[in-house]
Amino acid sequence: MPKGSNQKLKILYLMDLLLSNTDEEKGLTMKEILTYLESNGIKAERKSIYDDMEALRLYGVDILTKRDATTEYYVGERDFELPELKLLVDAVQSSKFITQKKSAELIGKLESLTSKNQAKSLQRAVFVSNRIKTQNESIYYNVDALHVAILGKRKVSFKYFDYDAKKKRVYRKDGKEYITNPLGLSWNDENYYLIAYSNERENFAHYRVDRMLEIKALDEAIDDNEKIRKFDIVSYCKPLFDMFGGEIVRAELIVHNSLINAMIDRFGKDVFMIPKDENTVRVIANVTNSDTFYGWVTGFGDKMLIESPKELREEYLKHIHNIIARKQDT
Repeated sequence: MPKGSNQKLKILYLMDLLLSNTDEEKGLTMKEILTYLESNGIKAERKSIYDDMEALRLYGVDILTKRDATTEYYVGERDFELPELKLLVDAVQSSKFITQKKSAELIGKLESLTSKNQAKSLQRAVFVSNRIKTQNESIYYNVDALHVAILGKRKVSFKYFDYDAKKKRVYRKDGKEYITNPLGLSWNDENYYLIAYSNERENFAHYRVDRMLEIKALDEAIDDNEKIRKFDIVSYCKPLFDMFGGEIVRAELIVHNSLINAMIDRFGKDVFMIPKDENTVRVIANVTNSDTFYGWVTGFGDKMLIESPKELREEYLKHIHNIIARKQDT
């Protein structure tokens, strides 16, 4: 039988056809398979297709058959099940961190992991309240650059900025580079943060990745000191509220029973919690003495009280009084 120019690629064309065009709901007959191969310059006999399918099964492709009026061939189990792909698509679409353009690219790649028929169900409309996609395309690659530096235990340099009232970037330190010891990345309140040891501060610090520019992994290895060796990123991040740092304080909160789920969501199932009376519980957890923490407490109204330490309770009351005073002055 004369060989077509693509004859050596026959088994690859066959695998691509089955992966892209078949699933549990839709199979292909032998006639359809032969027609497809011939349209790509490949002439084949049924026996050779059977042999190729067996080779693909040995390779790990789950090729199955179903018989009705005719016999159809399809791919069954895949690396990702359809519900798993739907979950990943939802995560990409709802992530503020990923731009619209990059979201579309990633979803297109996820669609290639299933059949064209099932890929249609991945075009999902996910609504997330108050979700604004980032406009910073470079953040996607910044995270990768930071991961490489962290794994390689190399220092990084970058520039850091804030926005002013005109929504323009204002560089901190007059545009001078930060040089720091990257230790890990944390995902908090829909934002990525670099957790690092700052020699300048002689302490740990965190930086919003979407406000970092010109990130470079340096040839210099990260410092070897006792603080870095003993650093635990989980312990560092757990008490922070929206990554706005302040002094970490061991606090005792009196909380209404209706807020127990909220406490577990915030502090985890291991949070120390004991009943105070039939309506409230006593919660003991590490928090940060910060405006963000005070705002969180205020959001629960009279269902949460700061019991101790006394200094934290007084700082909170001062915070509330200052807000009231400012509003009365306007």
